Amino acid sequence: MTSQTDLAALMCSRLCHDMLSPVGALSNGLELLADETDAEMRERCIELLEQSAKISTDKLKFFRLAFGAAGGFGEAVPVEEAQEVVAALASDAKRVELNWAISDATLPKPAVKVLLNLSQIALDALVRGGKLDIGAERQPSEHGGSNVEIVARATGTRIAFDETIGHALQGELADSEITSRTAAAHMIALLAKEMGGGLQYAQSDDALVLGAVLPEPEGMIG
Repeated sequence: MTSQTDLAALMCSRLCHDMLSPVGALSNGLELLADETDAEMRERCIELLEQSAKISTDKLKFFRLAFGAAGGFGEAVPVEEAQEVVAALASDAKRVELNWAISDATLPKPAVKVLLNLSQIALDALVRGGKLDIGAERQPSEHGGSNVEIVARATGTRIAFDETIGHALQGELADSEITSRTAAAHMIALLAKEMGGGLQYAQSDDALVLGAVLPEPEGMIG
């Protein structure tokens, strides 16, 4: 089994990869700004710097909730926090219509991590734009208590999805197949398993549906 140290290293690689482009753009933009004397070009450089700074900030906010301890929150996280970071990523991606169907004001922190990661996987599949629908609700469990059910559905032209990520979501990858690309999916698969739940996915040419059923921790009714 992949050790916690190995998984942490893979997650760090993933974060560095995702941050390299916007941070690199900031560095390049500052160099251009230092040498540029034309007023119109300097204004354009500043616009690019502002855009890169926004993307960097949006990604860091996402990483904090999706992968980190999310300090500042208790065992429950306000749903609006998750909505804000996903909306920011969708805005940065362009040409993506985002729809929400969540009635609860808060969700358990593990459920929010799963929701955010499924949302990003679905968003990444919309390389040509499209629609991202995200929903979550509590349903009674047949064993008593309740489950948090989560779904992220991406619809668009020629969905781009690596089924290796799907296999990671379902815990079907061998240790040697877990890479920085599949580490996040592997992480939430482990998280779902620890909670006694599970993840699933279904794909067609124009749709990708990702789902999770997570037993509700006691005392976490929102």
